[in-house]
Amino acid sequence: MEILFGKWVVAFSLCCCLIFYVAHSVEGLRGDAKVRGVNLGGWLVVEGWIKPSLFDGIPNGDMLDGTQIQLKSVTLQKYVTAENGGGMDVSVNRDIPLSWETFTLWRVSESEFQFRTSLGQFLTCFGEGCTIFATAESPSTTETFEVERNNNSRVHIKLKSGTYLQVSMANQLTADYPGTPGWDDNGATFEMTIVANNLHGDYQLANGYGHDKAKEVLETHRNSFVKEEDFNFLQKHKINAVRIPVGWWIAFDPNPPAPFIGGSLEALDNAFSWAEAYDIKCIIDLHAAPGSQNGMEHSASQDGTTGWPNSSDYISQTLDVIDFLASRYGKHPALLGIELLNEPSAASVPLDILISYYKQGYQIVRKHSSTTYVIFCQQIGNADPLELYQANIGSHNIVLDLHYYNLFDTFFVNKSPMENIQFIYQQRDAQLKVLNGSNGPLVFVGEWVNEWNVTDGSKTDYQDFGNAQLEVYNAASFGWAYWTLKNDREHWDFEWNMKNDYLEFSISHKQQILKSMMFLGLASVWFYLHRLL
Repeated sequence: MEILFGKWVVAFSLCCCLIFYVAHSVEGLRGDAKVRGVNLGGWLVVEGWIKPSLFDGIPNGDMLDGTQIQLKSVTLQKYVTAENGGGMDVSVNRDIPLSWETFTLWRVSESEFQFRTSLGQFLTCFGEGCTIFATAESPSTTETFEVERNNNSRVHIKLKSGTYLQVSMANQLTADYPGTPGWDDNGATFEMTIVANNLHGDYQLANGYGHDKAKEVLETHRNSFVKEEDFNFLQKHKINAVRIPVGWWIAFDPNPPAPFIGGSLEALDNAFSWAEAYDIKCIIDLHAAPGSQNGMEHSASQDGTTGWPNSSDYISQTLDVIDFLASRYGKHPALLGIELLNEPSAASVPLDILISYYKQGYQIVRKHSSTTYVIFCQQIGNADPLELYQANIGSHNIVLDLHYYNLFDTFFVNKSPMENIQFIYQQRDAQLKVLNGSNGPLVFVGEWVNEWNVTDGSKTDYQDFGNAQLEVYNAASFGWAYWTLKNDREHWDFEWNMKNDYLEFSISHKQQILKSMMFLGLASVWFYLHRLL
């Protein structure tokens, strides 16, 4: 009797071990227990740095939406300034340009622009002979100016009626230059300095080309950048999931609001079909929300501002997009998860607004699917992911997405290869252990890359760095996804890394031990139960 009892105890213990292992697996995946994914970045949401050639054909391509400029009178050698940053008159009296002297462009056409001040007002003029003020809260015809450029940095600015702006004797900007100015030193000629031209997203591409040409460019890109053979490549390299960034305008296909271009929904449908054919799961990631949740190009911001949290209409519209995606794909066999919002800004999106949105988004997804993983992203910037653990966002199949880069922070500047690797093994590993051990969501390293600030790293250095990340991120309870499948920058390109052996993509030693123990346990359970019967 004691022997029989002992056998049952051993069998029960082994079963408990196996149950513990399975409890940390991801439902819906075959083979590997957790996500081993790749992001399809730069495909359905444009990021110009991933494929800069998309923007090559735009006229005045250095004057896209969101470009920041400064204007200097060639006669006075003074800068145009919006007094107090906006809301007052415009003067031409500053020797050194700072924020008040910096204007953000809203592009109307390749030669017509609106000028936004640092506080958000627009330069305005009510007709010939007027004085320019920075008082308009929103732009229309009276805030639209034509810009003429010569072969260097000199520009003329004129009203739609044809009257040129000039500097007045009182250092004001007025629309009363007589006739047509030349390019010599005169009151209507300004030196334009482009301070920043950093935004190259969907908004800049579509508004830069205009609808018809943008549609042609994006159709070619969407049909060629990601194709069925890419899913075959991913399957051969043991990738079991793709995270697919989409923009909010996908819910309005085929005719989304201007300037966005339809067609991304058809491409997403294709991705789901290819994923199902190659036994790969899909995570739909809402990368760009109305008004922009972080002011970056990958959120389709028009001018670098973050408007999403300031408008209940934007938030409501975003929830409608989640409802559209969940209703369309919630029952699709290839769907694994829906990420409610990518990289909301910690500086601009209040935590209470974000949590309220996440809770509503969770309920919407659950309305269409009881099993789909609902993923919510940590804020970028100064934010603690544990804040989201304490928010009680949902009851089951919820996931926290962390993005780990040894970039974009001065902390990583001048770090050696070994210091970067040690950071992975120490800080990142420690944070994952804390989060994995917390009573809350599963943990997903939704973006990481085999790139750093090291400028002279050898191939061996990159291999060691990649191996360190794979070993540590493999411990995340939901898994990880590499950023990104394809990229003009080699080390960001998953295919390039694999084909050139910069990423040694194999199951880690720890995983091999764990799997060996699992199979040994299964064999032991079978043996003991067989002897008992």
